[in-house]
Amino acid sequence: MANLASTYSNQGRWKEAEELEMLVMETRKRSIWAEHPSTLTSMNNLTFTLKFQGHNDEAIVLIKKCFQL
Repeated sequence: MANLASTYSNQGRWKEAEELEMLVMETRKRSIWAEHPSTLTSMNNLTFTLKFQGHNDEAIVLIKKCFQL
């Protein structure tokens, strides 16, 4: 799922990438833990997808949370 989300991002298909990245992040939080590097990577990826869609406030909140973790 993460690879497909990355492909969508590379194609500029931001909404589809966002949906998958959100799912990847939530799945990783449940299956491993929130502080795991893979989970943090998925949070970072989602942050940039949000930014590219103009959702700057959401992106800032998420990247701050990622940094704290």
